[in-house]
Amino acid sequence: MVQAVDMNIQVVDLYNQYLKIKPEVDERFQQIFQSSTYINGPFVKQFCSNLANYLKVKHVLPCANGTDALTAALMALDMRPGDEVITVPFTFVATAEAISLLGLKPVFVDVDPDTFNIDANKIEAAITSKTKCILPVHLYGQAADMHQIMQIAEAYDLYVIEDNAQAIGAQYCSNGTKGSVGTLGHIGCTSFYPSKNLGAYGDAGAMFTNDDELAERLTAILNHGQAKKKYYSEFIGLNSRLDSFQAAILGIKLQYLDDYIAARRHAADFYDVALATNGFSQIPVRSPQSSHVFHQYTIKVQGNRDELRNQLSKNGVPSMVYYPQPLHMHIAYRYLGYKQGDFPVTEYLAKQVISLPMHTELTTEQLTYICERYLHAVKKVQ
Repeated sequence: MVQAVDMNIQVVDLYNQYLKIKPEVDERFQQIFQSSTYINGPFVKQFCSNLANYLKVKHVLPCANGTDALTAALMALDMRPGDEVITVPFTFVATAEAISLLGLKPVFVDVDPDTFNIDANKIEAAITSKTKCILPVHLYGQAADMHQIMQIAEAYDLYVIEDNAQAIGAQYCSNGTKGSVGTLGHIGCTSFYPSKNLGAYGDAGAMFTNDDELAERLTAILNHGQAKKKYYSEFIGLNSRLDSFQAAILGIKLQYLDDYIAARRHAADFYDVALATNGFSQIPVRSPQSSHVFHQYTIKVQGNRDELRNQLSKNGVPSMVYYPQPLHMHIAYRYLGYKQGDFPVTEYLAKQVISLPMHTELTTEQLTYICERYLHAVKKVQ
């Protein structure tokens, strides 16, 4: 058994990741200070160009955070208050928040019990005459069924905005639909929150599109609605920018993104083998349609999830629950009229999922200890 001596296991280890790129970060920060180009400087333009090449998408539009990305994407589609946007109740609140802030109506569809993503087979039943958009969330690091989603969108003349805050770098391939996750719909949105697979050292976000007109409109929206001339707003916009410091960091990390993904997959493979036969929990199901970049390593437990977490914590193994309350049960969304039992898969997952430490700096010794302590905790709570 591995001893817990100076193990220092963290859910996310950003500091040790930073130490590996510290010289590059320090050098770029000094360049920014010397040039004093803090907004829309060369590092912003360079990062956007390099990310567009990496994703093989025509346009990358940077902004201040992932919530702004979702908000601006919805604004660009020129929807009206009361229009409906189909999404999931099993996600971070920002997904529904952006919809609600614009006076649009979130319409929830339950998720698949294995992939945790929107159940594409249930989307059509939720479409009404007011539906204008489908907003799938690529949860934990792998894609929703984008082939079926895009087929439905085309049949009903709907837009698709991808919430890709957790799956940047993942690839999708199914029935002729293929490409980087986040570039398959009309607009893709991502967050560069520090804990993301491609994370800044503060808030940051971006949108992706292959549509020139949407790109032009999004650019204006992010700059107060100023489309052609400074100080002349053609429509209501936002003030949402990616600053040079965050762009510099992201530009460095983008060079290592594939290595970061490989490290996460290595950790996930280790967990898979060690925990596959414990009989108490189900390891993540990897969709054949999508590669998995493991923003989270999330498993379903069959018993007392909270006591399991307590036992892990006692032994120096942190864990998280993403997400403990379905969106339709939040006080803020009671106005939608949903009730307990409306989305049984989501409600079950909210009570039974647990995410183990997942980041680029996990060592074999740490992974061994986590798995040993997990199996020990399972025996305690069974």
